[in-house]
Amino acid sequence: MIPAMPATASTARQASVSALRFGRVAAMGAVAALIVFAGVWGSWGTAQHVMLTKGRERGTIRVTECAGDVCDGPFTPTSAGARARARVEIENSVAVRAGTTYDVVLKPGGGDAVRSGPAGILFAWVPLGGALLLASVVVAGGMRLVRAAWVLGLAGAGLLTATFVVLQ
Repeated sequence: MIPAMPATASTARQASVSALRFGRVAAMGAVAALIVFAGVWGSWGTAQHVMLTKGRERGTIRVTECAGDVCDGPFTPTSAGARARARVEIENSVAVRAGTTYDVVLKPGGGDAVRSGPAGILFAWVPLGGALLLASVVVAGGMRLVRAAWVLGLAGAGLLTATFVVLQ
């Protein structure tokens, strides 16, 4: 039998450095995952209406006026079972202008509309794009995974850029 070698100061130090490194990577991984989850959660509230349109009222809205946080106008149905409405509301954002007609989907149980089509899908996922950009900084700085950070950052920047291009 070979006798066990006593632990030296350098092996104890290596063990503690490895434990700290693992703790940092685990903590920053949890923070990055939480950021991405929050982006998905923030996007899904609108994206579910835009992406899962079966059984929802689809049509167009001609924005007549904007005041504060909302714009409104008459709703013209394009799907079976949808009914015309004199006034529905859509969120006032940089992507909505008075006097323009937009394809929309109505949220169930009310007169609130969200943009549909490619522009609506991309616009709904903007919070995820921002979350991907933020998570890329955490992954690069906290986890030291530069390639993964570039992938996250480019995905977020690509999503935001595509949204900007489609909404123009």
